[in-house]
Amino acid sequence: MNVNQLLNMVMRLFLKKAINGGINAGMKRMAGGAGRRGAKVSPGAGQGRVSGGAPSDMPQTAQDQQAIRKARQAARAARRAGRE
Repeated sequence: MNVNQLLNMVMRLFLKKAINGGINAGMKRMAGGAGRRGAKVSPGAGQGRVSGGAPSDMPQTAQDQQAIRKARQAARAARRAGRE
């Protein structure tokens, strides 16, 4: 293995970890978890809902759950495409 191949292998490893970390953080945030800064984001904020309470206090509608499910599926598909 030459230096170029080793460098590419290491770069791919770091990029994959960074991208997957960002996708996972986004999924957690969409699902109602707090971000790194501790900011609480209600699912669907800016759509006429009152934000500020804990995400568990607000019931999720079927549309919210479906949107989260579709986002997770898209993230999985992106990870699969990255591997190939």
